[in-house]
Amino acid sequence: MSFSTRLSRCPIPYEPDRGADIAARFAGLDPALRELLVGTAGCSPYLAGLMEREADWLESAFDDPEAALRALLADGATEGSDALGPLLRSAKRRVALLAGLADLGGVWTLEEVTGALTALADRAVTLALRALVGDEIRRGRLPGATPDDAETAGGMVTLAMGKMGAGELNYSSDIDLICLFDDSRFAAEDVQEARASFIRVVRRMTALLSDLTSEGYVFRTDLRLRPDASVTPVCISMSAAESYYEAQGRTWERAAYIKARPSGGDLAAGERFLSALTPFVWRRHLDFAAIQDAHDMRLRIRDHKGLHGPVVLEGHDIKLGVGGIREIEFFTQTRQLIAGGRDPDLRQRGTVPGLAALASKGWVTPDVADELTLHYRALRDIEHRVQMVQDAQTHDLPITADGIERIARMCGEGDTAAFRAALKARFERVAELTEGFFAPGEARRDGPEITEEMRATVDGWRAYPALRSERAVRIFKRLQPEILRRLGASANPAEALNQFDGFLKGLPAGVQLFSLFEANAQLIDLIVDICGTAPGLAAHLSRNSGVLDAVIGGSFFAPWPGGAALAALLAEELAAELDYERKLDAARRWVKEWHFRIGVHHLRGLIDASEAGRQYADLAGAAVRAVWAPVVAEFSRKHGAPPGRGAVVLGMGSLGAERLNAASDLDLLMIYDDLGQEASDGPRPLASRAYYARLTQAFVTALTVPMAEGRLYEVDMRLRPSGRQGPVAVSLAAFRDYQMSEAWTWEHLALTRARPVAGPENLAAEIEAIRREVLIAKADGEKILPDTAEMRDRIFAAKAPDGEWEAKIGPGRLQDIELLAQSAALRAADPARRTEAQLRAGRRAGLIAAADEEALQAAYRFFWRLQAGGRLLTERPLDMEAIGAGGRAFLLRETQMSSLDTLRSELAGHVARTAEIVAQGLNRPEAGR
Repeated sequence: MSFSTRLSRCPIPYEPDRGADIAARFAGLDPALRELLVGTAGCSPYLAGLMEREADWLESAFDDPEAALRALLADGATEGSDALGPLLRSAKRRVALLAGLADLGGVWTLEEVTGALTALADRAVTLALRALVGDEIRRGRLPGATPDDAETAGGMVTLAMGKMGAGELNYSSDIDLICLFDDSRFAAEDVQEARASFIRVVRRMTALLSDLTSEGYVFRTDLRLRPDASVTPVCISMSAAESYYEAQGRTWERAAYIKARPSGGDLAAGERFLSALTPFVWRRHLDFAAIQDAHDMRLRIRDHKGLHGPVVLEGHDIKLGVGGIREIEFFTQTRQLIAGGRDPDLRQRGTVPGLAALASKGWVTPDVADELTLHYRALRDIEHRVQMVQDAQTHDLPITADGIERIARMCGEGDTAAFRAALKARFERVAELTEGFFAPGEARRDGPEITEEMRATVDGWRAYPALRSERAVRIFKRLQPEILRRLGASANPAEALNQFDGFLKGLPAGVQLFSLFEANAQLIDLIVDICGTAPGLAAHLSRNSGVLDAVIGGSFFAPWPGGAALAALLAEELAAELDYERKLDAARRWVKEWHFRIGVHHLRGLIDASEAGRQYADLAGAAVRAVWAPVVAEFSRKHGAPPGRGAVVLGMGSLGAERLNAASDLDLLMIYDDLGQEASDGPRPLASRAYYARLTQAFVTALTVPMAEGRLYEVDMRLRPSGRQGPVAVSLAAFRDYQMSEAWTWEHLALTRARPVAGPENLAAEIEAIRREVLIAKADGEKILPDTAEMRDRIFAAKAPDGEWEAKIGPGRLQDIELLAQSAALRAADPARRTEAQLRAGRRAGLIAAADEEALQAAYRFFWRLQAGGRLLTERPLDMEAIGAGGRAFLLRETQMSSLDTLRSELAGHVARTAEIVAQGLNRPEAGR
C-alpha cells in the first residue's frame, strides 16, 4: 500500500513560507501527500533540507516505503571501509527522512519508526565491524584470523544497550554500545595483541559512524556503559567483563542489561556472554531492594540536572524530568529486576512489552499498565518531534512559548493552549503513577506502647546481623512501628515478640527481606502469624527467607496442582539450569518454597492435616522424580547409559502411603533390571551391579548433601532387602526371589506400602505386578500375626513415647494402627497402601470388626491431626508450654478440642481403645467380635 493512501494526519506549518519551495518541487504528488511535505517543511528546517536534497529518491520511496527501507538496509558487504562511510551517511539521511514523514503522517506506528532507526543502526555497526576487522586481518594484525573470520568480526561483538538494545531508538538518538571480544578464541600469548587490534577497530568504527562530514553523520556513538569506563579501554575481553560484573556490578548496570542484545560482529559469542551474565542481571530471589536503588538513582539524576520542582513546560526535560519517559522506564525495569529472576516471561527488552508482561503476571494492574503505555507512546512522539526540528540530540522542550507552539503544530494541534494543558497534565499524571512506587514513606508513628521487658528486646535488635548495615537500619526503622503494632494485636504480644526476636536474630542479612516487607505489607501479617503460632516455622524462615518470594509470586494461594503437575513444573525449572550442581540447588530452592506453602496453608486452616499430608507426599514424589532425571543424565555422561531397562525408585513407608508431615524423611528402595547386560558402555564403564549401586549412592547424595540452598530430604534405605547388610540397589530378579523365599514378615508388611516414584514406566508396572504377586502368595502365612506382634513389642521396647502428647510412637498410637493396617492388607492380599484403605480392606476381609475399624479410623484421624500439627510447630517432642498460646490454639483447632484438658482426655481415650483393639487383633486369627 502506498504512502499517500495511509496518511492519517499532517503537521500544521509553523512557518508557512518555508513550505512554498517544497510545494513547487513536489507539485505532481497526491495533494494529501504534498500537504504533509509542506506542513513538515514549515515546522522542521532539518527535514525541509533533507526533502530538497533527496527529492528524486523520496518520490520513488512513496510508492512502497517498506520496500524503500529494505533497500536502504540491503547488504553492503562488498563495500570497503573507505567507501562505507558515504554509503552509510546516505542511508542515514534517507531513513531519517522516510521515518520522519511516516511518523508525522501517521503512516508508521511508534514501534515501526523506532524499529527502522534501530535496524539502520544494527546494519551500520555490522558493516563497519565487518569492514574494519577485515582490514586488520588483511594487515596481519589479528592473530590466527583468516579472511573468513571478518564475517563474525574475528570474535568481537557489540552489545546494543539502552534504546538501541530494545529497538526503541530516538529520532536523533546516539547509540550506546559495549564492545567485547571473545578471548577464548585466542591463545593466551595472543590475547593482548588481539585486544590491541580490537581497540583500533572500535576507535575507527566510532569515527566512521560519528564524525560529521559534508555528507552528515551516521550515529553518534557512546561507549561509556562498558565496565569501569573511566579506566578501561573501549574494547575489553569477555572474561574481564564477567569478572567485573561478578565482583563490582551495580544495580544500574543490571538495569542496563535488561535491554542488552548482540547487534554486530560475533552474535553467537554475544549471546553466550549474556547467558553467562544472567545470574548477575536476574537475581534468584525477589529483589525489592532494587526499588531503593532506582529511587536513589532518580534523585541523583535530578540533583545533577537540576530537575526538581513543579513542571514548567518551557525547557522541561521530556526524558529525565518529573513525569518523563525515564520515570516510566525505571518503573518498568525496576519491577522486572524484582521478579524477572523467577519469571523469564518478564525479561522483555522493550518498555511497552515489559509493561504488558508485568500486567499479565499481576505485578502491575492492567489499568496502570495501559495508562503508562499510553503516556509513554505520547511522550516518545513528542520527543521525536523535538528532535526533528534541527536533528538535535535533545530531550528538552523548547525554552520559549513560540518553540512549544512549533511542537504543537508538528503534532497537528492548532490550539496551543489545549496542547500545553494536556502535556502538563500528562507529566503530572506520570509522576503521580510512579512516584509512590519509588519513594517509600517514612514511618508516620513512633509505634505502640510496649512494656519495659519488650523494650529491652527491641533495643537489642540493632546488634543482630540483619541490622548491621546502615541501609538495612534505615528500611527497618520505617517498618518497626508497623511490626510492633501487629505483634501487639496478636493473642499473646509478649510471646509473639519473643518469637519474632528469634526470627530476626537468625537472619544473616536484612536489606532484601526488609525491602520485601516494605513493598508487601501483607507479609508482615504472615510473619507475625507464624511467630505467634509456629516458632519452628519461624526459625526455618530465618534460615530460608527466600521462600517468602513465593507468597507474592501470584499463585501462592491457588488450588493445589497435584503431584504430576508439580513434577512437570520442577522438571521445567531444572531444565533451565545447564550446570548439574545448579540443578540440585534449584531443586532445593523450589521444594522449600512449596514446602513453606503447604505449612502456611495448614497453619491458616486453608487445608487440614490430611490434605497437608497428601501435599507433602506429592511434593516429595515430584522432587524424587524431577531430580532422578539429571542424576541419571550426569551419571550416564561419565559411565554410559543405564544397562538394560534402567532402575525404578520405590517410595516406602509414609512416602509410599502418600502421607508425610512437615519434618518427614524419605524411605526409598532402588530396583533395577539390567536384562543380562554385564556392564555399561561409556567413557568409564562399570559392571551392572556396581553401576546401579553407585547410581543409587549418587541419587541419595543429590537428595541429602547440604548445598548453598541446604538439603532436599533426609533419606532412609533400611527397608531394602536384608536391611543395612543388603546392597543399596537390588536387581528385579533378586528382588522377586528374595520376597518370595527369604523376606521376613516385616519386609512383607513394608511392601504393602511400596509405590514406584521414579523411573521407566514399564519397569515400574512390572515391579507393581511383583508386589501384588508377593502379597497374594504370602497372604495365608501363619506367622504374620505373631511376627507382627513380636515386631510391635520390639519397637515399643526400643523407644518409649516422647511425653504425654506423643501421637506416633507407643501402644495405641499412630504406628500401632499402621502395623495392624499393614498386617490386615497383607493377610487380605489387598494392594491398598494408605492406612485408612488398608483398615477398610481388613474389615471387608473379616479381619477387623466393623466397630473396631470405625474406632481405629477415628483414632487415626485424631492422632494424625495432632502429629502433623505438632511437627509443623516444632521438630522437638511436643511441649504445650514451649509452643506457646498461639501453637496451643492451632492444635486445639486442628483436633477440634475446646481445651487442653479435653485434648488430653481425648488422647488418652483413643490410646486406650486403640491399644486394646490392636493387641486383640494381633493375638488371634479372626476378629470375631
